[in-house]
Amino acid sequence: MRYVAAYLLAVIGGKEAPANADLEKILSSVGIEVDTERLSKVIKELDGKSIEDLIKEGREKLSSMPVGGGTVSAAPSAGTAAAPAGGDKKEASKDEKKEDSESEDDDMGFALFE
Repeated sequence: MRYVAAYLLAVIGGKEAPANADLEKILSSVGIEVDTERLSKVIKELDGKSIEDLIKEGREKLSSMPVGGGTVSAAPSAGTAAAPAGGDKKEASKDEKKEDSESEDDDMGFALFE
């Protein structure tokens, strides 16, 4: 992937057909060691092809690729807990808001590894 990214950067920089040295220069500038065999393979595969056409083909392939694992069943909501009687109603709502805001802060509204 890093070789393809370097190739794209070289093309954006004005090189129509980047050479190994061009990509090596880009990759070494950010501290990436170059595997010349892989680099040569990427250049060989992309040689003579239009980047715009390759991106267009890639988008078409990605759009036909299924995403997700089927249907998702929604978990029933727990609803709200019964409100305490009397003047504790305001206190309870403050506590609920506080708990909600704390849990949202912990995972910022989404779980990265679930």
